[in-house]
Amino acid sequence: MEPVSLDRACILVLNYNGRDLLRECLPSVVEAARRSPVPCGVVVVDNDSADDSLAWLAANHPEIRVVRRPNRGLASFNDALAETDEPVALLLNNDVKLAPDSIAPLLRPLAEHADALFSAPLCWTFDGSTYEGMRTRVRTRFGLVQGMSRVPGHEAAIHDADLTAAAGPVLAVHRARFLALGGYDPIYFPGRIEDLDLGFRAWMAGLRGYYIPESVAYHKGFATFAPELGEARCDGLAIRNTLIFAWKNLSGRRLASHLAWLPVRLARGGKAFRRAFVEAASRWREVARARRALQAGAVGWVDRQEAFFRRFEW
Repeated sequence: MEPVSLDRACILVLNYNGRDLLRECLPSVVEAARRSPVPCGVVVVDNDSADDSLAWLAANHPEIRVVRRPNRGLASFNDALAETDEPVALLLNNDVKLAPDSIAPLLRPLAEHADALFSAPLCWTFDGSTYEGMRTRVRTRFGLVQGMSRVPGHEAAIHDADLTAAAGPVLAVHRARFLALGGYDPIYFPGRIEDLDLGFRAWMAGLRGYYIPESVAYHKGFATFAPELGEARCDGLAIRNTLIFAWKNLSGRRLASHLAWLPVRLARGGKAFRRAFVEAASRWREVARARRALQAGAVGWVDRQEAFFRRFEW
């Protein structure tokens, strides 16, 4: 693998019924693109919005190209990237603001590291008071793997560059490697856990994610998901997709532990967990196909899996 040549980039902003979020966040994205060290266009990838997002964009940002796609959640980025030719793309949710000079630091690791799949900024809540991520670690709790940024002691390390297990609402990707890896897996639609799945698959393929705190972003968090789905449904999707992640990706003692804990989870997890389990199980054939495709012919899967957990587990 060779580092990417950085002569141009683009920013893709994923939008679904987010006119108000675009109005609040897009000016910062446009300004960051203007201050990029290489030419950097801004594209809104619209997931078939039913509000007036497109009319607002046409009236207020006619210079921004809009790509319309059926709503596939984050997997809509896959199709959009396949139709661009910039070597690097920043992938943003519509509830993300960028600091003015945030792009250059994110480009650097993709140019310097031959194993880089993505880079991610230091992310704060909108008011800048609370650390949001993206220095992500993982923990295994009663058989389920969770990605977390606000782990014990994180305050002492958020300004230290490092590897990261995942990055959700904002990251820069090496376009060709992202597409070769398969991008975001639509099996998790409408959303949750896709970022951890991407980071895990990247690691297993010998690729890495870099946390670059020199770059700064701001994230509102669930600003699209919560109004559309409600808090309970968001939580249910997180459980469902965490189960899918385990069934698709884990092997050896990690999978055995997960399966051993399932009866306890089902007995004590309440209706929400049982409902999520039924939803995940209803996708078993799809999950099994994804697992076979991912692990077919793989050599040293368990060893690489354990290396991932040694590096990122807390």
